[in-house]
Amino acid sequence: MEVEGKEIDLPSSAGARMAENLDRTSKIPLNIAVTGGSGNGKSSFVNAFRGIDDNDDHAAPTGVRETTIEVKEYPHPNYPNVIFSDLPGIGTTKFPASKYLKLVGFKKFDLFIIISVDRFTENDAKLAKEIKKMGKKFYFVRSRVDIDLQSEQRKKDFSEQKTLAKMREDCVKSLKEHKIESQQVFLVSNHHIHLYDFSLLQDTIERDLPDHMKDALLLASPSIFPDIIEKKKKFFQRQIWGLTALSGVVAAVPLPGLSIGVDLALVVGAVTHYVVGFGLDIPSLRRTADRTGISYDELKAVLQSQLAAQEITKELVTKVILQLSSRAALLVAEEVSTFIPIVGIPLSMAFSAATTYKLLKLFLDVLAEDAQRISDRVLKASLYK
Repeated sequence: MEVEGKEIDLPSSAGARMAENLDRTSKIPLNIAVTGGSGNGKSSFVNAFRGIDDNDDHAAPTGVRETTIEVKEYPHPNYPNVIFSDLPGIGTTKFPASKYLKLVGFKKFDLFIIISVDRFTENDAKLAKEIKKMGKKFYFVRSRVDIDLQSEQRKKDFSEQKTLAKMREDCVKSLKEHKIESQQVFLVSNHHIHLYDFSLLQDTIERDLPDHMKDALLLASPSIFPDIIEKKKKFFQRQIWGLTALSGVVAAVPLPGLSIGVDLALVVGAVTHYVVGFGLDIPSLRRTADRTGISYDELKAVLQSQLAAQEITKELVTKVILQLSSRAALLVAEEVSTFIPIVGIPLSMAFSAATTYKLLKLFLDVLAEDAQRISDRVLKASLYK
C-alpha cells in the first residue's frame, strides 16, 4: 500500500485486501476547474485548497498579472487523485469567452469554481450559462475578502458584518444584471481559509457531488475546520468495522505468526491514513506552518498523541500499544462478547477483532483531537493579527 509515496509492507493476501479497502477512496478521480478573469486570485485559491503556501515549490505561480497562460493541473499533495486545474483567465486574447470552454477542454472537469475579486463580469456570466448547458456544477467565489476588509477598517463607522453583507450583495447584484438569478456567492480569503465561507463552499460542493466523489473531496479538504475534522473522523469510523472483520478472519489462518503480523499491519496502515487525512504528518504540518506563519515547532507543541508528526512504523505502533496494554486489555475484554454473536467467530478470533477495533477507535479519537488542537491554534493566531 502506498501513502504519500511510501510503501507500507503488509503480509501477502490479507495485507492486499486491507490495502484495497483503505485505498479505494483515494483512487477516485476528481478534477476541479478554477477559473475567472485575469489576476483574480485563481492560483492562490488553488494553493489554498491544497494547503500549500504561494511560495512552495509545488505551488501554482501567482502574481498581480495573469500568470496562467495554459491549463495547469495541480494534484493534492496527499491525495493526487484530486486535481485542481488552474485555468487561464476568461476573455483574454488567447482565450476569448466565446470559445473558452472548448479551448480549455471542459469535458474532463467535474465542476467549476468561478472567481472574482469584485463584481462578476459579463464573461463570468456567459461562462456560467455555458457550464450549465453542459450539465455541470459551478460555484461563484469572491476572493481577497480579507484585503478589502482591511481597507474598509479605516472608516469610522466600520462594521465587518455589514461590509461582508455588502460584498455579497454587490456580487449577487452583478450576476442578476447578467441574467444569473438567485446564485449563491462564497466569500473567501486565500490566505486565511479558516475565515468566512471556505468551509461552506466545501460543504456545498460535497453535497452536490455524486456519492462516489464525496469522500474523495472530503479527504482532500483542509483539516482546519471543526466540521471537516468531524466528517473525516466519521468517514474513518465507518471503515473500522471492515478492518476489524478482516482481522477476525485472518486470526483463523493456520500460519505461524500471521495473525499478529496482520493485526499490526492493519493498525499501521489505518493509522497512517488517519494521520495523513487529518494533516498531522510532518510534510502537512510544515505546509500548515508555511501558510499560517506559525512555526512548525509551535504547531508540534500542541500535539498530544505520540502518533502525530511521526513516521508511522510497526515499531512506533508497537511501542504505543505496549504503553496502553493494561488499559487496552480492559477495553478489549468489554468488546469480545459483542463480536462473538455479531461476527459469528470463535473466541480467539473475537479477541483479535476486538483488539483491532478498540485500538483503531482509540487512535482515531486521539488524532482527531490533535487535529482540533491545530485548528484552534491557527484560529487563535488569526485573532491577534
